[in-house]
Amino acid sequence: MQRIRLRYTKRGRLRFTSHRDFQRAFERALRRAEVPMAYSAGFTPHPKVSYANAAPTGTGSEAEYLEIALTSARDPEQLRTLLDASLPAGLDVIDAVQARTPGLADRLTASVWELRLDGVDPAGARRAVDAFNGAPAVEVQRRTKNGVRTFDARSAVVSLESVPTQDAQADRPSDRPCAILRLVVRHVTPAVRPDDVLSGLRAVADLAPPVPVAVTRLAQGLLDEETGTVTDPLAPDREAGAKEPQTAPATAAATAPA
Repeated sequence: MQRIRLRYTKRGRLRFTSHRDFQRAFERALRRAEVPMAYSAGFTPHPKVSYANAAPTGTGSEAEYLEIALTSARDPEQLRTLLDASLPAGLDVIDAVQARTPGLADRLTASVWELRLDGVDPAGARRAVDAFNGAPAVEVQRRTKNGVRTFDARSAVVSLESVPTQDAQADRPSDRPCAILRLVVRHVTPAVRPDDVLSGLRAVADLAPPVPVAVTRLAQGLLDEETGTVTDPLAPDREAGAKEPQTAPATAAATAPA
């Protein structure tokens, strides 16, 4: 059995698709591309697809990850091209590697988010960021199925900064004046989401954007504690593949057309 790890995006209007909607679209793409999927056992077999830390509905993302299991070997790049062509524009498969190391989900320990605050003065946003960063704790509330929960949104935040508008990478460009925030947050329990940080900014500095904030995940992966950066979670698989000796039969199988 071959395992392939894929990185895909949610852009534009497709940011509003739920995770279940994406699952259905992806399974249809697997059938269109005639991918030789491995299936689970039992009375209702399902294709073996493992999703890792999907972004919330309504947020864009440049870094969503999943893993699929195949019954026969395929070239990862050819497979990526076929799947990308079988998905709607906005759900784009942008990277694929053969899984050669364990624990993809364990390498997703932090995310980089970009928050686009249309109608917010950048100077006011910088003051709010300074207040948030300077607070020892920022308590926010979130409604859950078990009622309202209060937790600290500050402790999970590795960094929060205001960046120039021209440096923005979000998928909703605009000519309107706005503030752009860049956020690195650890994946903890309970999860601290971008909207929790926005609630914290409102609590410490009364920052209240007049329109909904456009949120985009730029990256997720293993947090480098020394630099505060988030590393590529597929890099270990690439490095293992570069060190792995290639035999002629294995190479031929890996490049067989889908």
